[in-house]
Amino acid sequence: MANEDTWRAELARHAPAAGLTEPAIDALVTWLSQLERWNRVHNLSAVRDPQQMVSRHVFDSLSLRPWLHGERILDVGTGAGLPGLILALADAYAPDGDAAANRRYCLLDSAAKRVRFLRHVIGLLRTENVEARHLRIEQFAPQTPFDTLVSRAFKAPAETLQRAGHLVAPQGRVLAMLGPADRAREALPAPWSYHAVEPVTIPGEHAPRHIAIIERTAP
Repeated sequence: MANEDTWRAELARHAPAAGLTEPAIDALVTWLSQLERWNRVHNLSAVRDPQQMVSRHVFDSLSLRPWLHGERILDVGTGAGLPGLILALADAYAPDGDAAANRRYCLLDSAAKRVRFLRHVIGLLRTENVEARHLRIEQFAPQTPFDTLVSRAFKAPAETLQRAGHLVAPQGRVLAMLGPADRAREALPAPWSYHAVEPVTIPGEHAPRHIAIIERTAP
């Protein structure tokens, strides 16, 4: 209970900047509580300090929100739901009329224990804008491509594009979460290129963080 109070206070303190509503904070506290509980057995995350769980998981994931494009979002190698489930929970409780409420998320992971956890949380919260799929990328064949693909700790940008770029719609984009900006100097496979590399500030974190916005090069 003490940890839940800590999480709630920290989320509420930064709620205006992060665009979080009170119901979204409640949902995120539930996710944090369930992650802490499941971590004791399943080792879903190496981050166990309650304060760091908010900064390194929640706020780090939410830093992607300004650059999400379209309504269909794919998170590859989502793990415990980072960043996809965090973004989905924030969007599920977005204010009426906010375009974020129309976004739908697909969380992809090859580890059964992680997908069991995700489905448990999704069912517990009755969240309807997100689904978790237990598949490798090579097995995934959606009928409709995605508007945005997000990647937090899956692969380096070039390898992510090689393995998952075909899942992105022609006018879609890939958002890669990086540390130092020089990570974005890596060459990308055609027809992809860096549209922008944006610095982000994460509450409670001092290490450099950047979002690489990757799009197809115009012919």
